[in-house]
Amino acid sequence: MSGAFVQGAEAYGRFLEVFIDGHWWVVGDYLENVGKATKRLGANAYPQLYGASGIRGGSPEVSGRATPSKDIESRFND
Repeated sequence: MSGAFVQGAEAYGRFLEVFIDGHWWVVGDYLENVGKATKRLGANAYPQLYGASGIRGGSPEVSGRATPSKDIESRFND
């Protein structure tokens, strides 16, 4: 039984399998990323629940990445 109808049904079945499997993959990645982002936001908003000390690197003095070059008042007077 290798007629055109059977071959078409097999091709459609393979297409449907890949289509459904791809959607499960995308939905799974989406849910995983939503969970990670929610946990990250929760740790920043409620550090006492996660054992952290708040947003890391939020202050230039603490992170050491940026140093202010002039006073705040003079920034707006340029």
